[in-house]
Amino acid sequence: MKANIGITEKNGQSVVNELSKILADEYVLYTKTRNAHWNLEGADFFEKHKFFESQYRQLEGFIDEVAERIRKLGFYAPASLSSFLSLTQLTEVTREQNDSYGFIKELLIDHESIIMKLRENISNFAFEFHDSGSSDFITGLMEEHEKMAWILRSHL
Repeated sequence: MKANIGITEKNGQSVVNELSKILADEYVLYTKTRNAHWNLEGADFFEKHKFFESQYRQLEGFIDEVAERIRKLGFYAPASLSSFLSLTQLTEVTREQNDSYGFIKELLIDHESIIMKLRENISNFAFEFHDSGSSDFITGLMEEHEKMAWILRSHL
């Protein structure tokens, strides 16, 4: 049954197209943070191993929230690795060294990229697509990424 929540099908689809890209970005960033947690090396291993764990756990929540927002709008969330890779703006990077500095710098760049994408969509969702709920949702998500980016930046 279709959602009857005051958003046209066309506007809902437009919002979901953008939310699907956000979901893909969140999933790729989650995977990259998991990689940092698993493959970190160096004298600060234990401290940063725990740090990356706290970061990927937070991202797990974001993934679920974005997918659920898509479902609330009456659409299906993308849920395959190939769809995430085709939708994301982020890149998978292979590294020669697995030190905390390199991982943190790379993850920070990705968080900042997501923040900019979220910021671009806030007013579009509210004013162009008449979906204040999704606008408010991604505003909160942006603020969470800003905090995570601040914490990463503080380690550099």
